[in-house]
Amino acid sequence: MGNARQNRKGLLMSGSKSRNKGRGYEYEIAKELYEHLGLNFVRELDQTRQAHLGDLVTTDCDFPLVIECKRYKSGVSGDWWSQVCTAAAVAEKLPVLFYRLDRMKTRVRLPVAAIVGLAGYTANQDIAEQYDWRYAVETDLDTAMMIIREMLANGA
Repeated sequence: MGNARQNRKGLLMSGSKSRNKGRGYEYEIAKELYEHLGLNFVRELDQTRQAHLGDLVTTDCDFPLVIECKRYKSGVSGDWWSQVCTAAAVAEKLPVLFYRLDRMKTRVRLPVAAIVGLAGYTANQDIAEQYDWRYAVETDLDTAMMIIREMLANGA
């Protein structure tokens, strides 16, 4: 059954319906980012042809995050965080994961490094002071947008 997933009635959902659900969620998050940050985001169309790219990009500024969006019926996968962390490492940016399960509100995962950076943290090459992206926090959408706004204001 390859790319098929189950819909809420337990019936298999085709790969195209699943892709449409994901694409719609990417547009939803792009709209939220515009409303909260005033930055235009578009879908990264090369993500289907090239590995290690996020889902949304902006040309308005040097945005410090790689964005991954996931929209599923149920269940959160650790692979989602691994995917965005890999893309962020390649881009030399911080990862951020937006996800929403059916009948739930959007949740956002950010690395602790994003929040610590707001307090003026600067790495001095001491390995004990560097933060691993495995250490992450999850917030609601409004809190995440506040953190991202502060990152942008601080020149992160």
